[in-house]
Amino acid sequence: MAPPAKPTPASSPPDLSRIEAWVFDLDNTLYPASCRLFAQVEVRIRDYVARYLGLDADAAFRLQKTYFRDHGTTMRGMMSRHGMDPEPFLAYVHDIDLSAIRPDPALDRALGRLEGRKIIFTNGSTAHAERVMERIGVARHFEAVFDIADADYVPKPEPRVYDALVRRHGLAARATAMVEDIARNLVPAAEIGMTTIWVRGGAGRPADGLDPPDADVLAAVDHVVDDLVPWLVRLTDARSRRQAGDSKIPRARQKKRSERG
Repeated sequence: MAPPAKPTPASSPPDLSRIEAWVFDLDNTLYPASCRLFAQVEVRIRDYVARYLGLDADAAFRLQKTYFRDHGTTMRGMMSRHGMDPEPFLAYVHDIDLSAIRPDPALDRALGRLEGRKIIFTNGSTAHAERVMERIGVARHFEAVFDIADADYVPKPEPRVYDALVRRHGLAARATAMVEDIARNLVPAAEIGMTTIWVRGGAGRPADGLDPPDADVLAAVDHVVDDLVPWLVRLTDARSRRQAGDSKIPRARQKKRSERG
């Protein structure tokens, strides 16, 4: 059996007119990875692990990365292996400086033109998501945040979390698109029928403890995006052109009927 073809960035936007709901990851998706916001989070995770387990910084960092790879998040590893309470951990690691994130009027406009429901799906907390969205200036577009607490502290890419998201918000998976910067998190979405969009700028960075996506992961990716905002602009522009074209068809038919009459 031939290996699946790798997805390639589309030179023209796809027709996603069937999409009724958009599920967006938060960190490194709604803002560029170059903001290095997660670098602050990682330092605070390391410090929390070090204090909680009485480790030095190097040992805590190694354990942090091991748990991230093996459990999806360091937090889940700490809960499973050490019985850690997640709420103090989340409050501590998300207490970061957001000044690197700038308001993004272009993203605000693009989301405003993007038809359909919009939901944040994050392995972080709702409080963190709300702070970030307010900083970017896009909070008004999202009807809900499905956070790690909503998922019973089970992170993406655990498949049952995606089922819980769909049930909680009454989503039709085949009419839903998921936008995410970590490709492996799109695999369960694809398996339940969602359209998947990988924002690959900076994804799979060694600092994240992730290997580059393999062929099986790439097979679950429908569309690859290097820069989210221009892609959304092209997508919404194309949809507007299609809708304008469709609206002309009845008028043309009406004109022909009147000419025949």
